[in-house]
Amino acid sequence: MSTTERPRILVVGGGYVGLYAARRIMKKMRYGEATVTVVDPRSYMTYQPFLPETAAGSISPRHVVVPLRRVLPGVEVLTGRVATIDQDRKVASVEPLVGESYELPFDYLVIALGAVSRTFPIPGLAENGIGMKGVEEAIGLRNHVLEQLDKADSTTDEEIRRKALTFVFVGGGFAGAETIGEVEDMARDAARYYPNVKREDMRFILVDAADKILPEVGPQLGKWGLEHLQERGIEVYLGTSMKSCVDKHVVLANGLEVDASTIVWTAGVKPNPALTKFGLPLGPRGHVDTAPTLQVQGTDYIWAAGDNAQVPDLAGGEGAWCPPNAQHALRQAKVLGDNVVSGMRGFPQQDYKHANKGAVAGLGLHKGVAMIVVGKTKIKLKGRLAWYMHRGYHGLAVPTWNRKIRVFADWTLGMFLKREVVSLGAIENPREEFYEAARPIPAPVAAEKRTEGTASKGAAGAEKVAS
Repeated sequence: MSTTERPRILVVGGGYVGLYAARRIMKKMRYGEATVTVVDPRSYMTYQPFLPETAAGSISPRHVVVPLRRVLPGVEVLTGRVATIDQDRKVASVEPLVGESYELPFDYLVIALGAVSRTFPIPGLAENGIGMKGVEEAIGLRNHVLEQLDKADSTTDEEIRRKALTFVFVGGGFAGAETIGEVEDMARDAARYYPNVKREDMRFILVDAADKILPEVGPQLGKWGLEHLQERGIEVYLGTSMKSCVDKHVVLANGLEVDASTIVWTAGVKPNPALTKFGLPLGPRGHVDTAPTLQVQGTDYIWAAGDNAQVPDLAGGEGAWCPPNAQHALRQAKVLGDNVVSGMRGFPQQDYKHANKGAVAGLGLHKGVAMIVVGKTKIKLKGRLAWYMHRGYHGLAVPTWNRKIRVFADWTLGMFLKREVVSLGAIENPREEFYEAARPIPAPVAAEKRTEGTASKGAAGAEKVAS
């Protein structure tokens, strides 16, 4: 951490908003005008719309993350967490990965913590659920699913096979529908290499408390997406929820009970709970309450945007709020960056206003839905053309040309080469094999007994001599 007499702009969070806001500020700011500091527990930003394809192996995990230090030259990047913020003193308490926490003074503050998985107190969920908010979870899900196929192919126990080949996904929004579509696609391809496993042996279940899936693309395309998943043999239970999953025994509210080796939780997100420690005005659902300028209500030196902010949607009309998606986060970050520089120079703030351009979703290779808004017209696409729209949009939206090129290279190679279906489950415990080889070998039991017997005879002989 550097010490400076220049004003400090502290960006809390290095996700989509944090990354783009810091880049925008550095671009608009004069040399030496201020110090920009980004604090995040990870040293990289994750492009979350690509996580389902990462779980399916269509994109390399390294290509969906952007290293902060590389793409933010001139920015001070600290790996750690902001625990508390003292607004009176304008000081943040930072907890680094190692060592003692310390105080970091700031003059301007950007809140970009994003969101975390929205969970409920369901018995067994914390122990058995798999989320889809980070690249680590996507890699873990891929390895886990392929490992279940390995287990099922190698056992003769029908109960173990049935449990290993049952996959439950909770949540029918973008994350849930895209993830089950991609993973089912991968499992279908992988089954060709397992003599004892067929697609008919697998059971994929999608559960949602709502009465529809993919609400972001509208009822018509949502219905098509539902029918498409069902045609692929995926069981979909709407208007129901998961009551428990203790020991991976899934119990649904509609009475269905199954043993499932894989339980994926994608039932929405909520603002990062760390916001409650910052002393900021929060909305009814825990979001930071902001003005249309992205300034936090009641302040002139704090801004917030993205999934952790409650931003008025001026294009949507009275009482509307911007939905938590990458489309808004990218544009909010640019306006926020401009407003921070304007605020630092004493210039007026700019309101954020953006009309929805539509939504796209991929449901596996060559399958998708898309709703594109052109003026007042909504163009609805499905199937292969929608899938091309999905890949084209997100391929261009992923940050930096480095990552764009690598992602398109992955997709191009995928057109000519077969999908990789190898499980690297050992990556979860990479030192286990070395530990087994290096740990001390205990003495054989027989040798121990002989040693004890010799010692007893020696003691008896000593007693005779003494007597």
